[in-house]
Amino acid sequence: MSEIKKTTTEDKPKDTAKGAAATVATDIYGGGQNGGGQRRQGAGGGYRGPKRGDRRDDRPKDDMEQRILEVARVTRVMAGGKRMNFRACVAIGDKKGNVGVGLGKGADVTMAVNKAVNRAKKTMVNVPMVNETIPHEITLKMGAARQLFKPAKKGRGVIAGGVTRIILELAGVTNVTSKALGSKNKVNNARCTIEALRGLRRVEVKEENKKDEAKK
Repeated sequence: MSEIKKTTTEDKPKDTAKGAAATVATDIYGGGQNGGGQRRQGAGGGYRGPKRGDRRDDRPKDDMEQRILEVARVTRVMAGGKRMNFRACVAIGDKKGNVGVGLGKGADVTMAVNKAVNRAKKTMVNVPMVNETIPHEITLKMGAARQLFKPAKKGRGVIAGGVTRIILELAGVTNVTSKALGSKNKVNNARCTIEALRGLRRVEVKEENKKDEAKK
């Protein structure tokens, strides 16, 4: 019995030391004693790890806003059975005249969306605008899809529906009237909308107008 009492009395200071060490580690690192994943948590203001992570946070963020237009499940018949993939149609834009649409496929939704975003960035369109609307009326037929766009007065708003409205909002067009006259397929309407915006002509200011503005 005497030996048992000695071991318990000797273990008590060790336990208190361990508790003190745990408290100090929590105050310094914001987590336990382990220096693995707990020490690198930066959300709670704790230890963030090496300087490489800090350099990544200093990089400028992308101003592009992305919206998912459609996510579909695609099945392909193979020799051993059916293989299932996902297809995503994504639109991106900065609301300053730049907009793009991309289509991507992958084994899961995240992979398909990432591929679609990368493809949309490569096919960006710069939309010319005059007084927050398009410069002229345009009608485009692409396959079974047909889109009609007309300029609108200030305060009219975006009169559109479905994917057309999303693309126009991402492009930064605040006043426009549109109508889908053909297919109801979202992917076809999105492609037709992008091609219609690509076909808009820019308004050139004449030199006489520039001289008048300079005199004023």
